[in-house]
Amino acid sequence: MKDLNIISDQTATMPDQPYQARHFIDGKIIDSADGRTSDRISPSHGVLASQAALGTAKETEAAISAARRAFDDGRWSQLSGKDRATVLNKVADLIEANEERLAVLETLESGKPISQSRGECGGAADLWRYAASLARTSHGESHNALGNDILGVVVKEPIGVVSIITPWNFPFWILSQKLPFALAAGCTCVVKPSEVTPSTTAMLAEMLVEAGLPAGVCNIVLGYGDPVGSLMTSHADVDMVSFTGSTAVGKAITKTSGDTLKKVALELGGKNPQVIFPDANLEDAADAVTFGVYFNVGQCCNSSSRIIVHEDIADDFVARVVELSRKVAFGNPMHTDTQVGAIVTADHREKIDNYVATAKDAGAEVCLGGGPLSVPGLGDQFYQPTVVCGVTPDMAIAREEVFGPVLSVLTFRTLDEAISLANDAEYGLSAGIWSENVHTCLEFGRRVQAGTVWTNTWMDGFPEMTFGGVKQSGQGREIGSYGYDEFLEVKSLVMRIGRTREPWVRDS
Repeated sequence: MKDLNIISDQTATMPDQPYQARHFIDGKIIDSADGRTSDRISPSHGVLASQAALGTAKETEAAISAARRAFDDGRWSQLSGKDRATVLNKVADLIEANEERLAVLETLESGKPISQSRGECGGAADLWRYAASLARTSHGESHNALGNDILGVVVKEPIGVVSIITPWNFPFWILSQKLPFALAAGCTCVVKPSEVTPSTTAMLAEMLVEAGLPAGVCNIVLGYGDPVGSLMTSHADVDMVSFTGSTAVGKAITKTSGDTLKKVALELGGKNPQVIFPDANLEDAADAVTFGVYFNVGQCCNSSSRIIVHEDIADDFVARVVELSRKVAFGNPMHTDTQVGAIVTADHREKIDNYVATAKDAGAEVCLGGGPLSVPGLGDQFYQPTVVCGVTPDMAIAREEVFGPVLSVLTFRTLDEAISLANDAEYGLSAGIWSENVHTCLEFGRRVQAGTVWTNTWMDGFPEMTFGGVKQSGQGREIGSYGYDEFLEVKSLVMRIGRTREPWVRDS
């Protein structure tokens, strides 16, 4: 630990008092009827970061009813794309104006570095603006070759009421991958953020009101999965569920939603490989691997938590990554220079440590780290940058989502072997390849089972490029035009021109 770059002081300004997060139902910001609240203690600073209203079935029912009324009376769904886009663009402006306020609360609640919270919260405005552009440019298609007396038109219509359930690791960004696209399509929504990180979602309510979103179009209920989330996924007045979180919960939502045949879009876990060939730019690759495993404290569905390195360069490449890992700034997330902050909960930190200990017992070698990390003045809810070598494909650390700053190293000899190892997982969210040979990159890209494949880069993302997984990483897509289409139903209009139809029943 003495060789690590640990930051204990801070540069960002702490709030004077905990944020009071409340529900947003039918255009009003309210407390729970029974007055109950839940406290969020900052994982990095140990202070009370927020107090949130704790929702019950009563608040959830009210939110769903408000969304149903708002959709059915057309106050939003029947507006022009231009009018919906105007509101979404105003929200984007307000997000940018409130970037620092959002980022500070997100850092205190989640433990992620303030620089990453600023990028996430401020950068989310671009998602809102792109969704606004889709509201104005979305269109169906016409069929003018069905015969002189027939015109066919395919139109896209909003699916209806959408339940949106978001996780704690990127609370504002993932909300912005879903909500503006649903609103752009003309849907109405009920949103439940994680009870661990409720504040930035609750803060958005003020911006929606200021931007002119009609009452009932977006409703926010704070609280736990039971009863809030379970009712949002089972209620007959909900037409679609969009969920990001664990694969286990995603499977449960699919079963529950099946009773009413709701549409379900899921963005779930990942065990994302980066494959490094000897002809790669190893300096760039090592930097990207280091970024990929430690970004957001490794608590990221897109984390590059396993690398598959060619045997000829494995020792050298791992040494590069270890050396870079020692330079990564760990510590106080309220300091601008910090790159890796706190683990979200003590239980999760223990889970991460168990994965490392189990791998070590199975014969793997911990080349760096492998235990909790204490930061002066902030305690030990941190975890050391960890690199585990000698990992075999059967180990849990090679197959399961650790969700922490832990890198597993496997090796390969041939392209076929690399692809086999990359695909040897229940997940299929993202994958990456590093090689200067375009043929190698293209073959890998076509054969690897993943929703996103990065070539000589990692985690570059754009609102235009859709996102989602295969296998047990989920179903459906987010962002991009494909993500927008998730919130639309397709309707065919077949129109006969003139009285040309031959009668089926004839006079005898």
